[in-house]
Amino acid sequence: MSEKRELQKVSEETMRFMRGKYVLDEIGDGKDTLEFRENGELILTIRIHEDRYDFIINGKCVSVADLENWENIKQMIMTKKEPNRKPFPKEGAIYSDCGHRCDLCIHYNVGEIDEDFRMMLIERVNRIYSPEKTAAESRATLPMCNGCGKPGFGEGCQQRDCAGKKGVKTCLDCPEYDCGKATAGIPPKIHTETYLADDITWAILPYVAMQYGN
Repeated sequence: MSEKRELQKVSEETMRFMRGKYVLDEIGDGKDTLEFRENGELILTIRIHEDRYDFIINGKCVSVADLENWENIKQMIMTKKEPNRKPFPKEGAIYSDCGHRCDLCIHYNVGEIDEDFRMMLIERVNRIYSPEKTAAESRATLPMCNGCGKPGFGEGCQQRDCAGKKGVKTCLDCPEYDCGKATAGIPPKIHTETYLADDITWAILPYVAMQYGN
């Protein structure tokens, strides 16, 4: 594996681990630093370099450029803080053909989502994907979906189009699943944006199949 690809895997595995195990705010500086915080308490700092990531925990800095070293970081993080992420309840769960949670999706229109819950989801989705929009503006133009393969299923689904081109019925039938194309949410990558913990829970995790106990 090339050094660049190895570093990319470190980035992906870091975010899958952090979001899968912890409910934490992600505070980026827009440049080269990402902090994970809980109620203001600093849990982990990551500094981004072209050839490595510097993980800073309890004042100790460890440089990581490959997955072998990343395994040691996991133990340091869990020593600093016990995992606190609880998986979404599975009772009543409804899944799309690409593994997303329909019953937690702002577009789902079969009655499992009441309008108060939908507006809460819209507000959180907007803060991450469309901060310039109000919830009311988004609601007025929100495409609705009755679920995969059912009347009212919206055109233009990238996941469905990709599955068709590969000759499989659904993403879940594809030998390359999960290739990343089945992910509507923000891909797991170390970043420098700022996302609040609850917004991550409701606006990212339901749309990333088989990664966060969803």
